[in-house]
Amino acid sequence: MSKTHDVAVIVGSLRKDSINRKIAQALAELAPASLALHIVEIGQLPLYNQDHDADSPAAFTAFRARIKAADALLFVTPEHNRSVPAALKNALDVASRPWGQNVWSGKPAAVVSASIGAIGGFGANHHLRQSLAFLNVPTMGQPEAYLGAADKLLDGQGKLADEGTRKFLQGFMQAFAGWVATHAPA
Repeated sequence: MSKTHDVAVIVGSLRKDSINRKIAQALAELAPASLALHIVEIGQLPLYNQDHDADSPAAFTAFRARIKAADALLFVTPEHNRSVPAALKNALDVASRPWGQNVWSGKPAAVVSASIGAIGGFGANHHLRQSLAFLNVPTMGQPEAYLGAADKLLDGQGKLADEGTRKFLQGFMQAFAGWVATHAPA
């Protein structure tokens, strides 16, 4: 019997009606049985400040523990000013500190970016990958997922309405399951 891997899903958008949250929910529905996806909230995290390293806020401690417990990571993010949203960067900082206590390290990951723009969050996707490389997060290289005009991919209930996108994302999740199976720590 194969193991079901716990995947912490980090959504870069805090917006209540976030397209990226809807995409994350669609990915959870399309994931093979070997992956159990759970959105881990980042909106409650105070801004990282090294002064708190000795006495972390409870939100930091809980977030770090949740990331540490995960087998793998899936980032679903919009693009803000050709980079990742501030809340996502803050989450990366919170769980990689204090120095030497990086709980992201070694966890296999994948990145999906979605935007109403034509290039599908390409800048955010690659900027995030740069940070993940530094944090020692082995990130799946192929297939890449940049969802342009993402607002047109969803129906009125926030479900995937485009069959081509559904097939692509199903294949993406199959590839990610293989990536996790190969790279997840024992």
